[in-house]
Amino acid sequence: MNENVDPARVEARPQSPQPSTPSPASPHDAPAPPTPPKSRRLAKWLFVLAIAVACIFAWQHFEDIAPTPDVAPKGGRGAGGATQTIRDAQATKGDIPLYVNALGTVTSLATVTVRTQIAGNLQQIGFEEGQIVKAGDFLAQIDSRPYQATLAQAQGQLAKDTALHAQAVADLARYVTLGKQDSIATQQIDDQKFLVAQDLAAMATDQAQIDAANLNITYCRIVAPISGRVGLRQVDQGNYVQVTDTNGIVVITQIQPISVIFSTPEDNLPQIAARMKSGATLPVTVFDRANVAQLATGSLTTTDNQIDTTTGTFKLRASFANDDGALFPNQFVNTRLLVDTLSGAVLVPNAAVQLGPNGNFAYVVKDDDTVTVRAIKIGPADSGNTAITSGLAVGDKVVTDGADRLREGAKVTVRNTPAAGASTSGAAGAAPPSSSGASGQGAADPTQAGQHQHKHRQNQDSGAAPSGSAPAASPPP
Repeated sequence: MNENVDPARVEARPQSPQPSTPSPASPHDAPAPPTPPKSRRLAKWLFVLAIAVACIFAWQHFEDIAPTPDVAPKGGRGAGGATQTIRDAQATKGDIPLYVNALGTVTSLATVTVRTQIAGNLQQIGFEEGQIVKAGDFLAQIDSRPYQATLAQAQGQLAKDTALHAQAVADLARYVTLGKQDSIATQQIDDQKFLVAQDLAAMATDQAQIDAANLNITYCRIVAPISGRVGLRQVDQGNYVQVTDTNGIVVITQIQPISVIFSTPEDNLPQIAARMKSGATLPVTVFDRANVAQLATGSLTTTDNQIDTTTGTFKLRASFANDDGALFPNQFVNTRLLVDTLSGAVLVPNAAVQLGPNGNFAYVVKDDDTVTVRAIKIGPADSGNTAITSGLAVGDKVVTDGADRLREGAKVTVRNTPAAGASTSGAAGAAPPSSSGASGQGAADPTQAGQHQHKHRQNQDSGAAPSGSAPAASPPP
């Protein structure tokens, strides 16, 4: 169709540009990543080095504070280092009491709410609040006039029925005479006999009413049913009191003697029951709420007849004379029951017993002024000493202060004071035990001593001096 197209025009027509296809980038043409600066690499190495140094120091510190009795340490501050200053004490032979410590409540042996037994107006109050009364002492007076009137009425009725009875008896005697003469019928005589019996019954009823009226008059005078201390009065003079009153007039609580009820784990029951069965008197000491001041001493009276399955404990009751009134009903106290006494035991101060990964141990001072780690087994403990069942003998010197700086074979310098030496007495001290709930210290739970030493070790780690020992001496210059 376009046969006349000029070839020169076609060649001169501008060609549309073709889209260029990007050639794939060669790996050799990619720009090289920037080289990290030398300071960044140095910071990384310093960070790794700091972590390594911290791990080394932590491992050395753990090895120092956790010595193992079975494996002697190969190095450290104590072995081959400077001489350490310590305090020591000798293991002695003595007696140690076996105590059961528990929390208790002072309980009255008798508590009575005094209530009226009749209704009436309260005319008089015969006591002072807080007064100590004895059984039979006058407490209150209720208006007795209505009951005296009832008494007079019953007495008048009795007199009337007595007269009727006398008349019936006289008539019966006449009827019997006439009956013998066949003057009256036998039925009339029998009726008269029944009339006499009716009069006797009426007289008995009258007498019962008289007794009831006298009893009501007696109830009008209210007296103390027991000896004890009266509390706050529940009603004032002039009020109308009734038998249905719930609060009563006053509450009387017996305080002499008084008792303390406390609970202890059932594990202590066999030993306590055996001692009571043998006829022994088990003394009980009571301390105040803070477990510092001694309030009273008494004896164990009885135990409950069953174990509380919820808590696994059983109750005991101890009685106290309470002559000074130190014990008050419902008072919270700490009790200490002496179950038995362990005689001829090897005793060391509580501060000498250490606790490690393999159990209890102690540092023993040898004759060459070095220490060795000795594994021990502990028995009962009191506030000052711990009984050692194996591992130590009488005369062994044990470290009581400065043990946290020691290692196996460490050289030591002993510096004791009279106060430190006095804590090694064989007899148990009389200081009150620490309260930790219902605990059988010594009697049925020897691990109490181990727990005490664990606390002692924590005190040493925090820099505090252990209880019962002198403060740590400064190392020699």
